[in-house]
Amino acid sequence: MVTGVASMTGPEWVPQSCTLPTEEQPLRLAEWDALFATQTAGPYRPDALRVRLELPSGSGSEERARDLAERENGCCSFFAFTVTGTPEGVVLDIAVGEEHEAVLSALAARADRAAAPGGSR
Repeated sequence: MVTGVASMTGPEWVPQSCTLPTEEQPLRLAEWDALFATQTAGPYRPDALRVRLELPSGSGSEERARDLAERENGCCSFFAFTVTGTPEGVVLDIAVGEEHEAVLSALAARADRAAAPGGSR
């Protein structure tokens, strides 16, 4: 199990089961950070194995979230993504199995930092 995930900012928390080439991992992480920076509210954790992000409507937000989720599933199939367009915006739900809770926690911590005042927006 990965410990101290809340403070992890680099790709060191990426699980070994990820098949994305190591040299591409920082680029993908930057894509997630850019998406997190568009949140309209802080991430919501209904339980330890799920996180929900609220993204803005318009500007291709739904397509961007769907594209990133699809590409992420290509290398990290343990993620379950659900992208839902609503009149108010886009909801991105991310779920994992128990064995990947630490990975989700690290991702949620990055999203939380981006949503905080003075975060990476």
